[in-house]
Amino acid sequence: MSDDRWHTVLVLGGIRSGKSAFAESLVAGAPAVRYVATASGGEDDPEWLARIEAHQRRRPQSWSTEETGADPARLTELLTEAKPDDTLLVDDLGGWVAAVLDPARQPNDDQADVAALAAAVRSCTARVVLVSPEVGLSLVATTPVGRAFADALGTTNQALADACDRVALVVAGRPVWLKPTAEDAALVGDRLAPAAAAEAGEPVVVAPVPVEAQLVSPVVPEDPSPRTGEVLNEATMVLPLVASNTVIEAGMELPMPDSDAGPDARDRLVNVDFPGTGLGRLVEAVEFAAATQGTVTPRPWEAVRVLLLSGRHAGGAAAGDDVEDVERRVAQVEDGEGVLSRLAGSAGADIAVLRTEEAGPIEDGPVSTDEEVERALRQGWQLADAAAEAGKDLLVLASIGVGTDAVATAVSVATTGSEAVAVLPRVLLPGGVYDDESWMLRCAAVRDALHRIRREPRGAKDILRELGGQDLAVATGVLLGAAARRLPVVLDGPVGVAAGLIARDLAGQTRHWSLLVDTGSLELVRQGGDVLGLNPVLELGLGLGEGANALAALPLLRTAVGLASATGVHPAMLAEHGDDGLTGDLDDADFVEPEPDGPGPATT
Repeated sequence: MSDDRWHTVLVLGGIRSGKSAFAESLVAGAPAVRYVATASGGEDDPEWLARIEAHQRRRPQSWSTEETGADPARLTELLTEAKPDDTLLVDDLGGWVAAVLDPARQPNDDQADVAALAAAVRSCTARVVLVSPEVGLSLVATTPVGRAFADALGTTNQALADACDRVALVVAGRPVWLKPTAEDAALVGDRLAPAAAAEAGEPVVVAPVPVEAQLVSPVVPEDPSPRTGEVLNEATMVLPLVASNTVIEAGMELPMPDSDAGPDARDRLVNVDFPGTGLGRLVEAVEFAAATQGTVTPRPWEAVRVLLLSGRHAGGAAAGDDVEDVERRVAQVEDGEGVLSRLAGSAGADIAVLRTEEAGPIEDGPVSTDEEVERALRQGWQLADAAAEAGKDLLVLASIGVGTDAVATAVSVATTGSEAVAVLPRVLLPGGVYDDESWMLRCAAVRDALHRIRREPRGAKDILRELGGQDLAVATGVLLGAAARRLPVVLDGPVGVAAGLIARDLAGQTRHWSLLVDTGSLELVRQGGDVLGLNPVLELGLGLGEGANALAALPLLRTAVGLASATGVHPAMLAEHGDDGLTGDLDDADFVEPEPDGPGPATT
């Protein structure tokens, strides 16, 4: 079984249910896919040929196609011959059953063919996704041929559902998992207790597993200060948010990282016993970890939480965005699937998913009220509080939304004074095609929004009310709350950087708790990072999605921090014999002047 916890999947669905598109999304990350087409005939049916051509246009050029319509036994042979590194997509089993029932093949032991196919799937070493129509929900066919096809297909679906690791039913484009893995079943049981806690108004906390991120739906308690008896003895600047005392406003005094530990950790690396010239730009990550942990020898981050914000914005900002595709990606994360979940699982991180209410068009008027902004800021702060209480030592701010790139651009331009046309990211459609017309519509929306607020106040909350909306406000609150709890945050992408710019205007200390891993070749992120004083640790040009870029680079950052801390100084730099070499601090060594060898210049 692969690291995203499936090896063979059966995807069921009715006509036009979206089952094929969902199956294709399961193998979208594979470097090469063998597409097994089972349909045959239809040369005289233009509508049928149009359906086949629509499927063909969706396939990337890296995919190869295998036709099995003329010989249904060929499908079993392909599964048997497949190698462990192969990926097969079979679409669909309805065509295969029709070929098996072909009168030209009769008499034939059709049940033996089904059993052989199920056995081939069960023993196949490759990754396999099979698509099949679900006809059991329709009326019983009125013809003997129709009834025979429905019966044979139902038998085939049952046999393959038993053979596959997972089974999904797609209804109206929405997948529902019918057969979870054993680990999933255990997790479902584990979620019963959090569900009861949610009904009681307590935060839901789900522990991560090594191979797949566990999903957390944040629940904000009515009383955000359940630990009052404990926190009264803590330093004021690390108190959780208390509704009656803490006011989020410009000029807030939040804690700063250790101003000495970071530079001392950088200086120490000069003397560390590395065989080459050292860690290069990864030194930035070591210095950041040292400063936020308050030690010269920091430890790699172990307990990571990803905060995924899904915001929706109307108007021109959303030009080119597919609402259904965005919702599909968020649902993937909630089901423990997709790129973000896979990377989070590899990193041992859990994910908190929060959907915010849709904001109005930025070009028409304020997108939020003052009360909504205040509530969203506090909600973000409470999310950071919950992560700190759960023992997390690093937050990754992620975003999947509609219109978020354009809104983040408007916020950044309003804050930094840059030009929208120079920083607005291009609109990329599936298949690597850029939609310049949608990009121009987004530019016009940003231009009109900035013209609308040209005489309005430009305070942090004003920008959130006029342009940012609730998702940006929640992200800003997360940065404020994380700084208050001395919790470092990784920024990744337009939303994170835009929230960093707003948070800086409320409390300048927040930027010192933020780490920018990669700009992703986005000018908006690069310029925003420059204004915040954040130099990207890496320049990989990743484009995996906001949050996924940071998770992809996280193993390298952990390695750098762990290597820097565990490696001693070079023996030539030891203060004395027996020094463990971990501090490399020569300032405390007693200096002894050597005995002169012969007369010196002052000797008479």
